[in-house]
Amino acid sequence: MSIVEIKGVKSGHSCGYCGHPRGKVSYGMWAHSMTVQDYQDLIDRGWRRSGKYVYKPTMNKTCCPQYTIKCHALNFQPSKTQKKILKKMTKFLSGGVMPEGPCDGEPMDSHCGEAVPPAGPSMNRTDAKIPVIVGTSGKEEEEAPKRAEPETAPQEPPSVAPGLTLSATPKPGMGADPNRPPCRKAKDLRKERRLQKQHGGGAASTSPVLKSAPLPPPQGKSLEDFFSDSLTESAHRLEVRLVRSSPPSLQFKDTFDASYQVYKLYQMAVHKDPPDKPSETQFRRFLCDSPLEAEKTPDGPDSGYGSFHQQYWLHGRIVAVGVVDILPSCVSSVYLYYHPDYASLSLGSYSALREIAFTRQLQKRTPQLSYYYLGFYIHSCPKMRYKGQYKPSDLLCPETYTWVPIERCLPLLEASVYARLNQDPDTGEENALKNMDQALVLHQRSVMPYRIYKRKCRGSTDEQEVVQYARLVGQACAERMLLYRA
Repeated sequence: MSIVEIKGVKSGHSCGYCGHPRGKVSYGMWAHSMTVQDYQDLIDRGWRRSGKYVYKPTMNKTCCPQYTIKCHALNFQPSKTQKKILKKMTKFLSGGVMPEGPCDGEPMDSHCGEAVPPAGPSMNRTDAKIPVIVGTSGKEEEEAPKRAEPETAPQEPPSVAPGLTLSATPKPGMGADPNRPPCRKAKDLRKERRLQKQHGGGAASTSPVLKSAPLPPPQGKSLEDFFSDSLTESAHRLEVRLVRSSPPSLQFKDTFDASYQVYKLYQMAVHKDPPDKPSETQFRRFLCDSPLEAEKTPDGPDSGYGSFHQQYWLHGRIVAVGVVDILPSCVSSVYLYYHPDYASLSLGSYSALREIAFTRQLQKRTPQLSYYYLGFYIHSCPKMRYKGQYKPSDLLCPETYTWVPIERCLPLLEASVYARLNQDPDTGEENALKNMDQALVLHQRSVMPYRIYKRKCRGSTDEQEVVQYARLVGQACAERMLLYRA
């Protein structure tokens, strides 16, 4: 059962993306508990969590609009740059030599997003215990008391021999010898000789070469093939362990201090935090506490649904941790932190590729779980555009809450930082609020539809606040989640 409490509009705060001192605007609520289906529906309306604080950017007002992005994990093929990162890790694991130079990848969401509000929940713990259901069947019943910022992705440099520089215009010369045949690629010559042999001409045949049908594009290595390569004859063994963080499993408790120490080092090295800022309390509240209820179903993942830490172990110690939520339709990336000594391995990009492969693994058992959510895509912030490189991917339209291929969105976002991504004027809002009276309220430890709450609390001035909440969460969530009212 989901129980939430309105925190309201949060504006006038500093933006971590563009640096605007008062440009960030969002709407937030505190989630005391939340089902994985409710959170899935919320992130499909542009919400996101930071600890137990769940927030939705006010897209047409905030300085840097944040568009929810999801990758089609089953159709994902690594790009050339992503393959280089995978090969770099394989080379390190097999040879044991750390690559030199700066990290050429991009860490996943190393920005904390929305900080947890200093004022926590106002709901008393006893108010959340087994509420009485009042009037949900349509008849009123008696009330009787009875639960990280990412780096810019590298651009491929042009291929230039050492010691040479690119020139804007070629030097004048004699040009190609017209009496000699034009140069041809060795690959084309080999293909021609092979076709000649197939048609009985032999290597020295002068018979005309028949043009064959175009060959299908070669199937490159899959994502899983790269990870399999890293397991053979390795000097280092990288182990990825999935541990439930909320409620904390025994493995999570046993490794908590080691994981926290990596987080602290990461925050100090990457974000230049003073040693006292990444406290254990802040770490728990931001990356360990979660409102998501652990849930297991017969056809769900073996691990169940909920919040987890994916720990990357090397030589008996944690070198990186990916914080993820496993939801009915997706794996949602929350945060990634790593030991600064391993920054040159591009662990941010590597962990994202691992999480895509993890999503594909889960989908084999749970067919509807087929997407990888990367959080927010922020086109107005160039260093946050790297998330669009995980293709194919879609962005969420902030007005219709429908998904649009990112290729169709980019021209709109080039023209304006905020845009309605679905350009069909006839498409309305998905799951729009239609009946406010059916929204559920938790009041004095009793559950009731909003129409009964209004009757009980005549003269209340909170109607506008409750309607705004219901519009933002949508009809389905408004009818399932309990909105706490004091």
